[in-house]
Order: sequence, then structure tokens, then C-alpha cells
Amino acid sequence: MDDLYREVIIDRYKNPRMRGKLDPHDYTYEDDNPLCGDEIRIDLRVAENDRITEAAFSGSGCAISLASADLLVESVVGKTLSEVKQLSKEDILELLGIELGPVRLKCALLSLKVMKAGVYGIDAVEDALS
Repeated sequence: MDDLYREVIIDRYKNPRMRGKLDPHDYTYEDDNPLCGDEIRIDLRVAENDRITEAAFSGSGCAISLASADLLVESVVGKTLSEVKQLSKEDILELLGIELGPVRLKCALLSLKVMKAGVYGIDAVEDALS
């Protein structure tokens, strides 16, 4: 089963579905992982009912980091901001479908950190990832 998920990660890395930038956007944030150099930016457009109508990511990094961003951004379209605030590292791991060591976990969680920082501020992000 891990091979199937590895194929999904490689496919999302090589052929991202949600890569790009939204201009204009309602929420945006970008950050990096200083340990490895991964950089992610996420842009969101939100309707009046706080439902995400469009989302995109841009940046550079390893396969885990970019696949995670692509899967996460795709998964939030149609969700409310409140639902996005409830996302956890377990949700990211479920999207990726494989177990990760501590170093790769930071790569996988960068997109969640960026999205949450954009949606409701950087102060609450560290708490959300612990």
C-alpha cells in the first residue's frame, strides 16, 4: 500500500493540480522551512459565507513538501474558514497516506502552517501543529 501512496506523492510533485497564484486573493501567506529550504505560498479566495471558492499554492521544495501543499490546497476548496482552522497534522498525514520521520514531517506540515497563518494569524499556528 505504501508504494501506491509514494506514487501519488511523486505524481503530485511532478504534476501539481493546484499550483499557481491567485490575484486578487482574500488570504495569502508564505513561509519557509529553514532546515531544508522548502518555500510555500498559499492564496485563498473566500465567498461571503466564509467558504473557500479557490485556492492555489506556489513555491519550491522537496516532493513531500510540494505534494502535501497540492493535496491540502485541493482538499480545502469548498470548506469554510472554520473547517480549515480545525485541520491538524493528522489530516495532512492522512492525505499523504504514509508515515514520516521527524525531518520529513516538518516538510509535510509546512503547507498546513502556511495556510493557518494566512487564515488566522501566525500566533496560533505553532499551537495548532503541536
